[in-house]
Amino acid sequence: MEKYLQYPAVHLGDVLTAFWQGLRHRKLWFFTTVASLVFLNIVEVFVPLFYRDFFDLLATGQTPAEIGNQLMSIIVMIAILHGIIWVCYRLSTYATTIYQPYTIAKLKQQSFDYLMNHSYDFFSNSFSGSLVQRVNRFARAFERLSDRLTWNVVPLFVKVAGVIVVVFFIQPLIATVLIVWVLVLLAVNILFSRWKIKYDIIAAAADSKTTGFLADTITNHNTVQLFSNLPSEAAGFEKVSNEQARSTKTAWTYDAVLEAIQSFMIFAIEFLLFYFTIKYWERGLVTIGVFVLFQAYIINLADRIWEFTRVIRDAYQGYADAKEMVEILLLPHGITDAPRAKSLEVASGQISLIDLNFSFNQTREVLRNINLTIKPGEKVALVGPSGAGKTTFVRLLLRLYQPTSGKILIDGMDIAHVTQKSLRQNIALVPQDPILFHRTLLDNIGYGQNGGTPEQIKDAGRLAHCDEFIDHLPSGYDTYVGERGIKLSGGERQRVAIGRAILKNAPILVLDEATSSLDSHSESLIQDALNTLMNGRTAIVIAHRLSTIQKMDRIIVIDKGQIAEEGSHEELLGRPDSLYKKLWSLQAGGFLKDQV
Repeated sequence: MEKYLQYPAVHLGDVLTAFWQGLRHRKLWFFTTVASLVFLNIVEVFVPLFYRDFFDLLATGQTPAEIGNQLMSIIVMIAILHGIIWVCYRLSTYATTIYQPYTIAKLKQQSFDYLMNHSYDFFSNSFSGSLVQRVNRFARAFERLSDRLTWNVVPLFVKVAGVIVVVFFIQPLIATVLIVWVLVLLAVNILFSRWKIKYDIIAAAADSKTTGFLADTITNHNTVQLFSNLPSEAAGFEKVSNEQARSTKTAWTYDAVLEAIQSFMIFAIEFLLFYFTIKYWERGLVTIGVFVLFQAYIINLADRIWEFTRVIRDAYQGYADAKEMVEILLLPHGITDAPRAKSLEVASGQISLIDLNFSFNQTREVLRNINLTIKPGEKVALVGPSGAGKTTFVRLLLRLYQPTSGKILIDGMDIAHVTQKSLRQNIALVPQDPILFHRTLLDNIGYGQNGGTPEQIKDAGRLAHCDEFIDHLPSGYDTYVGERGIKLSGGERQRVAIGRAILKNAPILVLDEATSSLDSHSESLIQDALNTLMNGRTAIVIAHRLSTIQKMDRIIVIDKGQIAEEGSHEELLGRPDSLYKKLWSLQAGGFLKDQV
C-alpha cells in the first residue's frame, strides 16, 4: 500500500544531514576517531622507511660489530612507531565505542519521534513491518557508513597521499605511475558504483516489501488459517521473495564484475611496479632497501584499494538503506499544530460542527455540509448504515483526519488552532476493536493516564469489571496480554479499553459501540459502568446495536454523509417516514444491518 504515498526525492546531502542530526551530540568522539586514524596512518607510512634503512645497512657487507648499534637504533625506532600505532588504534577503537552506539540510539529515537507524528492516513497506507525495517536499516546504515569512512576511506587516502609523496622523492616516475593508477582505479570504482546504485535501491525496496508482506501475514495468521488460505499466502510470499532474490542477484552480479575489474588492475600495477623496481635495481638506481620499501608500499596499497571496492559497495548499499527512512523523515506530517497553537481547556464540553465537509483524496465524498451542536453534558448517539460516515466523524473530532472544509469547535475553540496533544487529552475513546500493547494488564489499563498509581489503575479495572477475568489469571494484573492483546477475548479487550477511559477521566467521551463484543451478562455490568462514566460528560456513542442507545439524549441519523434526522428514540420511532424507524425494524440479533 506504500505505493500510494508520494515521497520526496532524497539526495546524498539529505542522508548525511539526517546522520549528522544524530551524530552531532557525540561529534567530539567521532573526530577523535578520525584524528587518531589519520595520525596512525601517517606513522604507518614512515615505518617502511626504517625497514629500507635496515636492509640497506645489511647490504653494505659490514660486520655485525660495525653496524650493530645502528641496527639496534633502527629496531628501537620501529618499536616506538609501532607503539604509537598501537596507542592510536586503541584510542580510535575506544572513541568509536562511545560515539557509535549512542548515535545509533539517537537516530532510532529521532526516527521513532518523527514517524509516530505522521498522520493516521500515513499509517493506513504503510506496512508496519516495512516501517520497522526502514528504521532498523537506517541505523545499521549509519554504522556501516561511519565504519567505512573512519576505518577505510580516511586511512586509504592518507596512506595513498603519504606513499606517493615518499615515492616521489625517491623515484618520481614510479610515483607518477602510482598517481595515474590510483586515479583510474578510483574513477572506475566510483563511476561503476554510481551507475549500480539504482539496483541497490531496487534491492532495498524489494527487501522492505518482503518484510512488510511477512509481517502483514503473521499479524493476520489466524485469518489465514480460518479461511484455509495458507497456499495462496505462501504463493504470494514466494512471489515477493523471488522478486527480492532477482533484484539482489542483479546487484551482487554487478559487484562481482567490479571486483573482477579491480583485481585485474591491482595485479597489473603490482606486476608493473615490480618490473620497474627490478629494472632500476639492475641499473643501480635503487638499493635493496628501496626495493623492499616499494614492495611494502605496493602490498599495503593493494590491500587498501582492494578493500575500497567493498567500501564503495557498502557506501552505496548504506545510502540505499538510509534513503528509505530519510524519505519518511523528509515527508511533511499530514496534520500539524498551527503556529502558536493553544492548549485546549474544556470547561463545559460543547461541540459544534460548522459546514463540515470531508473527502478522501478530494475524490470520494464522505461527509457533506454537517452542521451540528452537541450541548455540554449531552449524550448523543450516531447511527446509520455501514459506510455512512460515523467513524469518519469521530476521526475528524480527534484530528486524525483534516476536514476538507468547515470547522469543529470545542467550547468555542477551533480544534485546528489547538495542540493535538491537548485535544486528545480531553477526549477518551473506547474503540469497537481495541488493540493492546504486548505488555501487562496493569500497563495497558494504565495507558489511560501517565503517572497513574497501581491503586488507581486497579480501581479503574474494577469499575470496568476487568476483575472478573483478571482474578482468574495466575499473574493477575501482571499478566502479559500478547501482541495486540491476542491472549484476551474481544470482550476482555473491550473491558480493558473501558478501564483506560475511566482512568483517563476526560470531559468528552467517545464510545465506538463499546459493548459490541460483550455477552449479555457482561454488557449489563459494563453498561452500569458506562452510565457512571458518562455522567457529567459530553458523550458521543457510535451505535451498531440500536438497543444500547434508547436512553441517549439525542440520536443523530447519518446517511450518505449527511445528517438525515435527529431526535430521541421515541420521537424518531413516532415519525412514519423515519429512517431510524426503518433501521430499527431491520435489526438482526440486536445489530444494525449494513443494507437499508
